[in-house]
Amino acid sequence: MRLLPILTACLVALALFGAIMKRDQLREFAMSMGSSDPAVVATTDTTPEFEAADIVSGADRPVSVVVKVSDAIDVQSGIVLSGKTEAARNVEVRSETSGLVTSEPIRKGSNVKKGDLLCELDPGTRSASLAEARAKLTEAETNNRTASQLAERGFSSETAAISSRAALEGVQAMVQQAEKEIERLQIRAPFDGLLETNTAELGALMQPGTSCASLISLDPINVVGYVPELDVEKLNIGATAGARLSTGREVTGTVTFISRSADPLTRTFRVEVRVPNPDNQIRDGLSADILIGLDGEKGHLLPQSALTLNDEGLLGVRSNDNGITAFNPVKILRDTAEGIWVTGLPDRIEVIVVGQDFVTPGRAIEVAYQEATE
Repeated sequence: MRLLPILTACLVALALFGAIMKRDQLREFAMSMGSSDPAVVATTDTTPEFEAADIVSGADRPVSVVVKVSDAIDVQSGIVLSGKTEAARNVEVRSETSGLVTSEPIRKGSNVKKGDLLCELDPGTRSASLAEARAKLTEAETNNRTASQLAERGFSSETAAISSRAALEGVQAMVQQAEKEIERLQIRAPFDGLLETNTAELGALMQPGTSCASLISLDPINVVGYVPELDVEKLNIGATAGARLSTGREVTGTVTFISRSADPLTRTFRVEVRVPNPDNQIRDGLSADILIGLDGEKGHLLPQSALTLNDEGLLGVRSNDNGITAFNPVKILRDTAEGIWVTGLPDRIEVIVVGQDFVTPGRAIEVAYQEATE
């Protein structure tokens, strides 16, 4: 058995152990063997203590940061909704009686005024019924007048006079009914608007409930959207609103309606914005992006990188408070290409925009001010 390799391995392992695990003891032994001067030994012993003191003093040294002086200004905010245009009025004008159409049709797309004739029906025997009712009315009036005179003179009972008055009122009702039936033969526009369909064709048979025409009113027109339940309390009737239509046209108007009940499926509330449309160029059913303005708030425009979270998870910014780091919670108003608008800060504040991730509240800082940019 060869002992030389084993002894060599043991010596190497012992040397490595001493160089790694007993390095300080070997260094002290070598220095003591090279010099017995107490001054040298004292200097060697105090070197570690000097280095530790230097590290402690570095931990308390102020951290260099860059701050931005920000002044609060009024920020106009708003809520963006998706919606569509909707005619203020849209109605199917229907017949209340039956008869053949005797009027020429009016073509769709035509503008009509309130009271314009849309459809006229053949009267049939209604004129004769009205004449008969009027003749009976004349007879009833004579009988009632005679009965009243006889009752006043005592030649007839009071009961006979009452019966004649009842008969007169019944005939008057018949006349009114016959006249109303004659009026129903002419179907007229209930408001100013635009025909979406042709009126009923000449010779068509109309029944009660049959459509004569479809009529819409586009001036003004409504732009309708649905606001989430978390934002509905921010809106007010009369607020200014704008919309960008799918055609690229931009319009402005005012909020005229906010629903009091939510949609049972989406839990959103209907909002209507009324927009002038004198030329009828805005069509019914166009998609629209709606922006409703809210009351302005004081806010600061800061770089998004300045936002941070504290130990409790609150969103905020770190600021300079007379050379000491402070944390200020914020609320985001809106995000823009220039930066992020936040509120909840004092009117003037020095926000740390560089180095905020290396300081904590209460830490001393050395401040360099960021130059103002236009």
